[in-house]
Amino acid sequence: MANQEHLVRLEQGVVAWNAWRIQNPDVQPNLIGANLSGANLRDADLSQAKLIEANLSGANLKDATLFEANLVAVDLSSANLTSANLDDANLSRANLRGANLSPASLNRANLVRANLSGAELEKAGLSEANLSRAILLEANLSEAPLVETIFANVELTRTKGLENCMHLGPSIVDHRTLTLSKNVPLEFWRGCGLPDQLIDYMPSLSGDAIQFYSCFISYSSKDQEFADRLHADLQNAGVRCWFAPHDLPIGKKILDGLDEAIRMRDKVLLILSHDAIDSDWVEDEVSTAFEEERRRRETILFPIRLDDAVMDTSEAWASKLRARNIGDFTRWKDHDAYMATLDRILRDLKAGR
Repeated sequence: MANQEHLVRLEQGVVAWNAWRIQNPDVQPNLIGANLSGANLRDADLSQAKLIEANLSGANLKDATLFEANLVAVDLSSANLTSANLDDANLSRANLRGANLSPASLNRANLVRANLSGAELEKAGLSEANLSRAILLEANLSEAPLVETIFANVELTRTKGLENCMHLGPSIVDHRTLTLSKNVPLEFWRGCGLPDQLIDYMPSLSGDAIQFYSCFISYSSKDQEFADRLHADLQNAGVRCWFAPHDLPIGKKILDGLDEAIRMRDKVLLILSHDAIDSDWVEDEVSTAFEEERRRRETILFPIRLDDAVMDTSEAWASKLRARNIGDFTRWKDHDAYMATLDRILRDLKAGR
């Protein structure tokens, strides 16, 4: 039960409350179970306060200090916690549904089993925060700084902004989180420090079959803009894809690295253009792909074109491709045309077809 004297002090306003805190630095405010719904507590010094099971729904706690506060099972639903200091606070089982925590500081906070559904956590500091069993449905973590953040038994399927989190170092992710979380951006897993070998087989960990073949993207560097767009869209759709500018290790012999990449992937997605036809590197990669087709006795080369150069060239290696169905991305800067061809590529890259 809350200390009535402390409640009276708080009811006198934030200025009087903060002055009292300065005069009584050793007093730990007891506001357990207090009904402070909708209260204006902006800039209030509530550090180390006991607020267990208090009702702070809809309260204004902008710029408030809640450092080391005990907020177990507190109701902070729809509260304004913009720029609040919640470092080292205990928020286990807290209701933060729809709360605005951008850009609050929650470093080392205990958020075990906290309900953060729909919470705004953009740019919120979550370094070393414990999010075990937290509910993050529709929560926005865009640009949230993470390092040694604990994601244990957490479903991230519908968590927003994961692709834009700021990974200051590796975080902790358990097998239950991997099993529960579907369609999480690969950038997030990599930022958490998960190895590519594990990321590649994430679908099998969740009990799903791998839906798409992995692929190597072969292209001329002059077609970088298109290659980057296609690479990002394929990754977001769940296709495990690779191309040299992003993934070739520093110091790796280029030709050996490309040959190895092609042989380790299921398919080769070849981007054809006037510049690609003139590229010796693309010719070498296509030659390696042809060799792999002969070795595996299956089709692995998927050609797509950005212009009509492949239809007119006299290059022998390119001429052989005209007998194949070539994906048409000649209108790739038109969104609808691009998406229509991308859908066909995804269909053709489905495993088991």
